[in-house]
Amino acid sequence: MATIPHLVYADSKGEVFDHPRLRMAVWDGYRIREPFPEELVPLPPGSDLYLLPGRLPLGFDPKGHLIELEDDESGGQVTAVSAFVAPAWLRLTHPAYRTLPDAPTLPLYAYSSLGWADGVFWTTALRIDPEPRQDPGTFDMTRIRAGVERDLRQHPKNRLLGQLRRCALEYGCRAAQNLFLKRFEAPLPTSRSCTANCVGCISFQEGDVKPNQERMRFSPTAAEVAEVTEMHFGRVKNPIASFGQGCEGEPLTQARVLIDSVKLIREKHEVGTVNLNTNASIPDAVEELCSVGLSSIRASLASPTPELYDRYHRPGGYTIADVIDSIRRTKKAGRFVSLNLLVFPGLTDRIDEMEALEAFIADHGIDMIQWRNMNMDPESYLDVMGRGESGEGLYACVARLRERFPELRHGYFNPFLG
Repeated sequence: MATIPHLVYADSKGEVFDHPRLRMAVWDGYRIREPFPEELVPLPPGSDLYLLPGRLPLGFDPKGHLIELEDDESGGQVTAVSAFVAPAWLRLTHPAYRTLPDAPTLPLYAYSSLGWADGVFWTTALRIDPEPRQDPGTFDMTRIRAGVERDLRQHPKNRLLGQLRRCALEYGCRAAQNLFLKRFEAPLPTSRSCTANCVGCISFQEGDVKPNQERMRFSPTAAEVAEVTEMHFGRVKNPIASFGQGCEGEPLTQARVLIDSVKLIREKHEVGTVNLNTNASIPDAVEELCSVGLSSIRASLASPTPELYDRYHRPGGYTIADVIDSIRRTKKAGRFVSLNLLVFPGLTDRIDEMEALEAFIADHGIDMIQWRNMNMDPESYLDVMGRGESGEGLYACVARLRERFPELRHGYFNPFLG
């Protein structure tokens, strides 16, 4: 757009307004600045607005001076506001604000900058996956509830299906909802425990920050997993089923269940993608899964740098060398490897991090980057990972990787592989 949107703020009642004189400011992880024109997009449908308690909004006046907004025109207290962008969109910058001394730590969401112009909200984001797999306008809760009732009526004793009912109706999990809508990718959670203790884990937290959802309380049997997968594969074009979901830990801790499940699935369905979302922490299990019919893995990575990997993932009993070994064995078996890249403006786009990521892609034959927004209080994350002085910006980083690795896929969702 030709002009910079107005700053957006909330009053003491939580009502959101645009400021008549101050322009939108963004924080790219290094400095407060105006958004670049190529970064700005109308707020994607299905995005949410979040108040940022204990944080004062920052904006630029007409002379280009950075201004801290402390109160509105009536003298009332104000609060910074952010956007949580819809799935398939990559956040490019954080909201610009000043944190007050008594401000609480923010919940585990990805906070993006927000402005207002031409009658709509604007943010800084890039559509990283064209698939409409989780576009909000395609989800009808009446149809989802009917699908839940239909499938549970047909499989009343399947505990995994009962868990997915909770995911679909209580957590609003789009993957679980898609299962009951008979399309795309079926989630297959199996694990109650994890080999890592990630700082931003959305299913397990200690301290004041609460997880977004509760970790599942049981591990399904291979027969239960196969029953759900066979149901999905039997009614969906180009079906995908994935171990490793937000309501569980590391699925490889249930390696025997996974291996037996894949064997049962492949007895009836040679076609269909069976994927593993994983820490990639147990190479032997990954290799055996590939041998019985696993199609792909998606390995989570906050950073390809060992020190920073350890700071975020806090691995227990494994190292990033095991992750690399799992990737190597998967590629040796002729399987597809994605990186679940946990993206953060101010870390992912640092020059040294980008160089390390490029080397990781080249050295290990990575097939795809799934660009996933890191869900965590921005300041808390940088307190853990360390602060840099400058970076390229995420928009430029995506373009750089596209140019250097023309065969590398970019997206948000696990692909169907046949």
